[in-house]
Amino acid sequence: MSPGGAHRGRIRRPAVIAAAMMAIGLALTGLLAGQWAGQRPAHAQSGSPGDIVVAEIDGAIGSVMARFVDRVLGDARDDGVQLVIFRIDTPGGLLDSTRDIVKDILASEVPVVSYVAPPGAQSASAGTFISISAGLAAMAPATNIGAASVVGGGGEDLPETLERKVTNDAAAFIRSIAEQRGRNADALEKTVREAAAYTAEEALESDIIDLIASDVEDLISQLDGMAIPAASEDVIVHTDGARVRESGFNVVENVLAFLSTPDIVFLFFSLGGLALIIELWSPGLVGPGIVGVILLLLSFAGLGQLPFNWAGVALIVFAFILIFAETQIPGFGIWGIAGTASLILGGLFLVGFFGTPDLGAPNNEVSKWLLISVGAVFGLIVLWFSRELRASARVAGYVSPLSTGVLVGQDATVSVPLDPEGEVTLAGESWTARLLGGDTIPEGDTVIVRNVDGLTLEVELSSAQSPDQTEEEKQT
Repeated sequence: MSPGGAHRGRIRRPAVIAAAMMAIGLALTGLLAGQWAGQRPAHAQSGSPGDIVVAEIDGAIGSVMARFVDRVLGDARDDGVQLVIFRIDTPGGLLDSTRDIVKDILASEVPVVSYVAPPGAQSASAGTFISISAGLAAMAPATNIGAASVVGGGGEDLPETLERKVTNDAAAFIRSIAEQRGRNADALEKTVREAAAYTAEEALESDIIDLIASDVEDLISQLDGMAIPAASEDVIVHTDGARVRESGFNVVENVLAFLSTPDIVFLFFSLGGLALIIELWSPGLVGPGIVGVILLLLSFAGLGQLPFNWAGVALIVFAFILIFAETQIPGFGIWGIAGTASLILGGLFLVGFFGTPDLGAPNNEVSKWLLISVGAVFGLIVLWFSRELRASARVAGYVSPLSTGVLVGQDATVSVPLDPEGEVTLAGESWTARLLGGDTIPEGDTVIVRNVDGLTLEVELSSAQSPDQTEEEKQT
């Protein structure tokens, strides 16, 4: 056993178990990440003059998607691309991120076409604002657009006063976009006030979109020679024979998209805190501290992309303080139980609470099953740790490892021969020991502690133990 590695005896076992649980959690997270990466490959390519860039707006609208749209349009401008097509399939998203995307599209010097596709796709809620902000809006058959009512961050209805305020704001927003792009403002306002939705054919008849295309190739063919509005003037595009390039999330955007899911934020936050508790309780292990800091930083990076609540963050931090207090103040587990409860409450309040307005995104909150699972794991660790502390406190002559100074002068029994290093047993715990002023001491002899060097006891042969005793004499 490595020096300093055996001094905790029975008390150290919960830390090993907690570390193992943390490793399992990290392994599961790695599997989730691998599955996610396999399902969502990234392929970002820069355009060239005259190219057509096709980019996906797929999934919920958030700050990562707003960042992606801004980058695509910026690259298109810098490369002299003649046209950007955003292929859209979204259930909605955050209102602030939607405004950022709309502003970028309206300010783009490169013509932008929105295309709701493939068949079966939707441009619901936040997607409605994005679709109609493009210079030209198109849809594939069997798609729909609309249902842009404002709801709370968890999908719930807003309080009456707040609902009226944000609904009027969203209605004015969609009317302003429709008037700038020459679309049917009345029909679009109904998507906000009445949650109206339209099929591709209904949207075309209502002057919400400009054309219907079966696929991207059909869309590009129909666009040839058209004048498409851009920021300062209409631009005639020549799509016949133009090269089509795909643009997807880059590495940073892929990482942020993964980290910014509420479940991953809470999981990394919890595991990071647990790792730091292990490091603080067992100084010198290093590994848990490094892993904990990395996980906490990753969770903060993801949290910054979400509409989080500081109350949730404070409750989770307070949970870590209480659980660490349990390791320092042996009792009946009251600190740990309170910490576990605080952790679960923090997860509930962390994201998508208090009716944060958004535009119909899927429930933006931590999974209740994840909360229950993490709470159960922390609760079991706390109960196990509390039991071990009470059991250790009942050992005769028990001395806390935090009070190593009082060990000097006490007798210990050699459990692994000292030559000159080995192990001794003191107060029911195993310690790494180093012999002073001697060659070897066999197992079973008694030594006296003369000094504590970090996590190692420096010992001498006890005066009560004659160096000339033989094994036979000790047995008799």
